[in-house]
Amino acid sequence: MTGQHGSFIWYELITPDSDAAKRFYDAVVGWDIEPQPAGPLDYRMIRRGDGGNAGGVMRLSEDMARNGGRPLWLGYVSCDDVDATIAAVTAEGGQVHMPASDMPGVGRIAMITDPAGAPFYVMRPAPPEGQPDAVSDVFSVDQPHHVRWNELTTSNPKGAADFYGRHFGWKQEGSMPMGDLGDYAFIQDGGTGIGAIMGLIPPNTRPQWSYYVGVDDIDRAAEAVRAGGGQVLMGPHQIPGGEYSLIGVDPQGASFGLVGPRKA
Repeated sequence: MTGQHGSFIWYELITPDSDAAKRFYDAVVGWDIEPQPAGPLDYRMIRRGDGGNAGGVMRLSEDMARNGGRPLWLGYVSCDDVDATIAAVTAEGGQVHMPASDMPGVGRIAMITDPAGAPFYVMRPAPPEGQPDAVSDVFSVDQPHHVRWNELTTSNPKGAADFYGRHFGWKQEGSMPMGDLGDYAFIQDGGTGIGAIMGLIPPNTRPQWSYYVGVDDIDRAAEAVRAGGGQVLMGPHQIPGGEYSLIGVDPQGASFGLVGPRKA
């Protein structure tokens, strides 16, 4: 996979129980997560219905948990120079959670936080063998089985918009008032709306990225969340354009979003 500087090119679920994650998300989204790890890292690909990949699942080891790891979804942002990006981000108060390293056939990768503390990966991907011009398609504005929206909740929305704009070239244009929560500020990458930035939603005080996965029917998916042992925390609510979204938590504690039509 490859991608332009600043684009989301991969998504990853970190979870203590990959088998349970497969049962849950396969039922909720319609994915087919690999039943067994593909290699020695206990990493499983998330397979979409169209044959592509939506991301990966990494098992949260006991060692990772002892060092503060927790179940969560993380996004990968493509960058032209991982080390230069780390230096620039840490100079502004960001932190490195996983130092830069090279993964053969995959690329150079690091996990960092923005200055407010929201974690994400930066990566200079290596193109697949024999496909030098391949481009990541894990993000889509309108297709099920893909992440369709990237949402940052943070203690400093204006500072975050400026930060990501400086380092990744995103633009912030347009917003929607959210009452006491302030504005829901839309962000664009290369002219495409990829998500939004907003203030923290009490009682949550931890800045974080949330990723909304496309589903075929929001009500079917919501019922599958509950039937699978997860929780629906907010929604389904209608969003601009006529579709619906919800925020949920999977049985292992990772939060996620869903977006799609209401067919009933």
